[in-house]
Amino acid sequence: MLVEKIGYAAIIYWGYRLSRDVIYRIYKNFFSVSVVDLCSMGKWAVVTGCSHGIGRAYAEALARMGLNVILVSPDTENLKSIASNIEAMYNVKTKVIKLDLSEGLETYNVIEKEMFGLEIGVLINNLGMSYPHPEYFLDLPHKEKIYMSIVHCNIVVVTNMCRILLPQMVVRGKGVIVNVASMVAVLPSPLLTVFAATKAYIVKFSRDLQIEYGKQGVIVQCLLPGTVTNHTTESPRSGWLVPTPEKYVQSAIRTIGKENVTTGFLQHSILIGIIKFIYRISPSSIIVWMINIMEGNRNNALRRYVG
Repeated sequence: MLVEKIGYAAIIYWGYRLSRDVIYRIYKNFFSVSVVDLCSMGKWAVVTGCSHGIGRAYAEALARMGLNVILVSPDTENLKSIASNIEAMYNVKTKVIKLDLSEGLETYNVIEKEMFGLEIGVLINNLGMSYPHPEYFLDLPHKEKIYMSIVHCNIVVVTNMCRILLPQMVVRGKGVIVNVASMVAVLPSPLLTVFAATKAYIVKFSRDLQIEYGKQGVIVQCLLPGTVTNHTTESPRSGWLVPTPEKYVQSAIRTIGKENVTTGFLQHSILIGIIKFIYRISPSSIIVWMINIMEGNRNNALRRYVG
C-alpha cells in the first residue's frame, strides 16, 4: 500500500509540474503580445530551404511585412518563379542564391560574397533533409550517402549560415535567427536516428548561441514543429493537429522573442507536453508506441515502392 501511495503521489507531483510548465509556455508563446518588430532588424531577410513548405511560407510572410527576401536553396529553378511571385505580390526585392551541397566550404564563400553589403536582420534556417522513409539504422539503402547528406544539410548548413550572418547582427546590436529543428529532436525517435540526432544538434546549438549573443541584442530561436502538410502526395491532410505551412508560420512567427525553444504551434505544444508526461511515468510505453508508428510508416512506404 505504501508503495502504491508513493507512486500516486509521484504521478500527481510530476503531473502538476508538467501541466504548470505547459500552461505557462502556452500562454507565453501563443497568447501574450509579441514585442519583436522584424522589419526593424534590417532591410533583408534570408530564408533557406524555401522552395516549398515552411520555408516558402516564411519567405512570403516576411515579404508581406515589407522585408526584402533572399531565397537560398539547392533548387534555384523553382526559386526563380517563387521570387517573381513574391516581388509581384508584395512589392519587395528578392535575390536567389544556389546552395550547392556538393561544393563543400566553397559554396559558403560564394553565398557570403552574394550577400556582401546587404543589411540582413533576419535569418530563417529551414533547409533540412530526412530519411526517404523510417528505417533501422543498418537497413537503409544507400545509407552511406544519405547519412552524410543529412549531417551536411541539417548541421553544416545551419552552422555556416549563422557564421556568415551573425557578425553583422552583432555589429548592429540586433537581429533574429530562427533555426528550424523538429519535435523528434526531444522525443524518442527510433528508425529516424540520424535525422533526430542532427535536429537535436540544432536545439543545443541554438540554446547556447542565444546565451552567447542574446546580451548583444540578437534573438536566436529554435523551432520544434510536429507534422505540417507539404507538397508530397503522401502528406497528411491539414487538420487540428496538422497545420498547413502558412498556418504554422502565422503562429510560429508570433513566438519570436518569447521563447528560445518552442514548437511554434499551440496544438504541437499540447501534444509534446502529453508525450513527455507519459514518458516520465512509463518510458517503455512511449518507446513501444513510437516504434509501432515508425514501423507502420516504414511498411507503408515499402509497399508503395513495391507497387
